[in-house]
Amino acid sequence: MLDLFYLVILLPLLGFLHNGLLFRKITPRVSGTIGTLMVFLPFLITLGAFLEFNPMERTDPYLFTILPWIQIGSFKVDFGYQVDQLSLYMTLIITGIGTLIHLYSIGYMKLEVGFNRFFAYLNLFIFSMLNLVLSDNLVLTFLGWEGVGLCSYLLIGFEYEKKSAADAGMKAFVVNRIGDFGFIIAMALVYWFTGTLKYVEIVALLPGIDAFQSVVNWVAIFFFIAAIGKSAQIPLFVWLPDAMAGPTPVSALIHAATMVTAGIFLIARMNIVFLNAELASLIIAWTGGLTALMAASIAIFQNDIKKVLAYSTVSQLGYMFLAMGVGAYVGGLFHLMTHAFFKALLFLGAGSVIYGLHHEQDIQNMGGVGKYMKITFLTFAIGTIAISGLPPFSGFFSKDLILEKAFAYGNNGEVLWGIGILTALLTSFYMFRLFFLTFMGEERLSKEAKSHLHESPWTMTLPLVLLAVGAAVMGFLQTPFYAGSIDLLQQYFQPVLEPGFALQAQWNPNQELTILSHSTEAILAAISVGLAIIGLIFAYRLLGGKILNETDRKGFTRVLADKYYIDEFYDAVFVRGYKALSNFVSETLDKKVIDRFFLIIGFGFGTFAGALRRVQTGFVGDYALYIVLGTIAIMAYVIVKGV
Repeated sequence: MLDLFYLVILLPLLGFLHNGLLFRKITPRVSGTIGTLMVFLPFLITLGAFLEFNPMERTDPYLFTILPWIQIGSFKVDFGYQVDQLSLYMTLIITGIGTLIHLYSIGYMKLEVGFNRFFAYLNLFIFSMLNLVLSDNLVLTFLGWEGVGLCSYLLIGFEYEKKSAADAGMKAFVVNRIGDFGFIIAMALVYWFTGTLKYVEIVALLPGIDAFQSVVNWVAIFFFIAAIGKSAQIPLFVWLPDAMAGPTPVSALIHAATMVTAGIFLIARMNIVFLNAELASLIIAWTGGLTALMAASIAIFQNDIKKVLAYSTVSQLGYMFLAMGVGAYVGGLFHLMTHAFFKALLFLGAGSVIYGLHHEQDIQNMGGVGKYMKITFLTFAIGTIAISGLPPFSGFFSKDLILEKAFAYGNNGEVLWGIGILTALLTSFYMFRLFFLTFMGEERLSKEAKSHLHESPWTMTLPLVLLAVGAAVMGFLQTPFYAGSIDLLQQYFQPVLEPGFALQAQWNPNQELTILSHSTEAILAAISVGLAIIGLIFAYRLLGGKILNETDRKGFTRVLADKYYIDEFYDAVFVRGYKALSNFVSETLDKKVIDRFFLIIGFGFGTFAGALRRVQTGFVGDYALYIVLGTIAIMAYVIVKGV
């Protein structure tokens, strides 16, 4: 299958071209089937390649090139791809969960205008994401990076006739451009010191370039700036909640397995840089921890079912960055995978509820939905338990591995653990609040919503069931001592991470690693589970049947419900400030200074030309006089010069 791996890249592109070029001529059934197959077939090929690659034993990547691309002197970049443990891991997640989201979309979008266009965008998104994770060089990664940015703009603003959707798409596009600037600077620095942008060459060359130590933190920080844009961390997280303006499958695709995990992937791919950037890693850890806590606190009092899950995504991504910052790369990648399952499940479950309630999204207008939508109810319950960190579901194992590594981290690791554990409490609270208000308690449904209420079709419920299975069992790939001491992921990622740790030992030989005792691990896990249970109980007893009306929002509750007024702050300082600067440049600097300067020059030339024009009389006698006067002037000049 490795020989056919190029099809993993090309099939989604062909699906995009087919559905995009023929979107006016083909039926939705054809478009949906082609679009789904163009992601499912790459999943099967990747699965076969995974078995052939033998990732538990092989250490060298499989490299192949599809087309030559750029060659300027010694600089050469191709459409080249790198198949190794990390890229296979990401590709299986992208194509596997992407297939389920495509299948789900066939049922969810069947009555929507632009169905064929939607599936064309989905295939283009998958193509761009696969280029991002499979490329063998930073330039092609950046092409995929920009591709998913473009597709997010197209998909979030899919219903472009709605101003809210168009604005949300533009917001995502602009905010991500800020982060992309960091990517470009980091690439330039890497090329300056290594003379290459190919990953295998960077890994081979960096150990022999001691001068790189002087800029390693700056390179890592610039790459991190790019990562916080794509993965929605402080201060560039504001685009992601607004991305809910797109159709629900878009939310699942962007928030679960693809675009928002790009920042985590970038850090993992460039681990040889980040593992040796101590200051940058500390910044990453604190940024991730604070983002996780802040987003979780905002989610507590949100009443839009998709907005709760959006802030939950920001929070869970914060956990992943916390892991990468403390050097727990396996923990971060582990949580990336478990989050892909339970967050895709939760978004698609929310979409099932919205579909059943005829586009109702306010949980204040729900309640008692579970008895009408039993499959959605059961699968959403599994997703809620998983994200809340209750054993033995997947979120418990991945989240607790991160918290354990944070506790063992130097540089006030206990404080980072405290932030993480408080976030775990809030996560359990807001997720079970969402679950209880939506599926249990008294019915608060409008007559119109209740008249439409029904379970979703099989194209939507089958993906829910499969994702629920993954959310339940995928945590057993990496478990602590009290659950069998399984370390499959640790062994799996070792070939990818080993060069980074080897260079870390070379450049920082005195660095010590804290190893926690089994008793400490057990206590930390017990605290985590205990707080998750407390969050569940509080959600049930205090908010299980209570609605947070506008009049209930007072003091800090109002601050949380209004998202710390961060959007308002950005609007006042950056958006309005930029508009004011633009108006100043346009109305004052451009029109009153620059325009007048050139008008004065033009007026001067016009005046001078007008004076010269009088000399052109058209009479031969006048021209003869000018010749005589000119001759006299020249002779006088020669005589005077000679004297």
